[in-house]
Amino acid sequence: MKTEKKYHGVVVPMVTPVTGDGNIDTAAVERIVSNFAKYGVSPLIMGTTGEGNSVSVKNGVEMISAAKRAANEDMVIYAGLAGNCISEQKEAAARFIEAGADVIAATLPCYYALTPEQMYGYYKDMADTLTVPLMLYNITITTHMSIPMDIIERLSHHPNIVGLKDSENNVPRLEEALKLFADREDFAYFCGCAANSAVALKNGADGIVPSVGNYLPKIYQDLYEAGIKGDMAKAEELQQKTIEIGKINTAGLTLGESLAGLKVIMNEAGLCETNMLPPLTVLDAETEERIRKEARPVIEQYN
Repeated sequence: MKTEKKYHGVVVPMVTPVTGDGNIDTAAVERIVSNFAKYGVSPLIMGTTGEGNSVSVKNGVEMISAAKRAANEDMVIYAGLAGNCISEQKEAAARFIEAGADVIAATLPCYYALTPEQMYGYYKDMADTLTVPLMLYNITITTHMSIPMDIIERLSHHPNIVGLKDSENNVPRLEEALKLFADREDFAYFCGCAANSAVALKNGADGIVPSVGNYLPKIYQDLYEAGIKGDMAKAEELQQKTIEIGKINTAGLTLGESLAGLKVIMNEAGLCETNMLPPLTVLDAETEERIRKEARPVIEQYN
């Protein structure tokens, strides 16, 4: 069995529940986090699935505070940090930490294409500034940049950088990363591409970050536990089930539409409303009804 590092397990990139007027639905936040707590998973607040770029600092603080109220003592609150103005990012991070964030997961500023050294400088500066640990967050689908592995390796030795959440769908890269980090007690690797969860755990990943975990946290906790125990037959079986389930709100849709579809399923499960933050919008009625119809038997089976 794999020895667990300080940062490990299932971390769900949590949706951002909002009311019709765009404010944080704190009751829904507490419901979702309380459900996570039943299964021993933690939230990543304001990640990509959480419409992080569209959440104001004020609303982010409200969301983190609500999550902290519902969290149990073992839960780690990860807060996403995104944006292009570094001074504003630092101010936001300070407020998120004050509200209860335990770890900041930062994506690259992405208005400009950055050189590898600029990526290194951004993360080193952020790590030097923060009063809680920093996690690197590589997500090419939104930043259109991939953090080179040699830059990650250099950053991994910074005393305040504790891990990498890598959402790039690239198995050779995943394998390369785990050759470097699987046995490093001071640096954790989280697989952010849910379809690669089982192969990541097989190669020594410390955690997985699945968006479907928003409404099915148990199936991913079971997958994680099977993976770290070396029961790869069970892990692969659950992996295939989750891949099929994930298609309910992703097949034929853009990333933004898939997030709206995820909230439809969350609504069907009684967890939050379907409202989205601009510029994203709710789905058309036909697509919404298709998603609800496909999701109902899944919710009944796995909850």
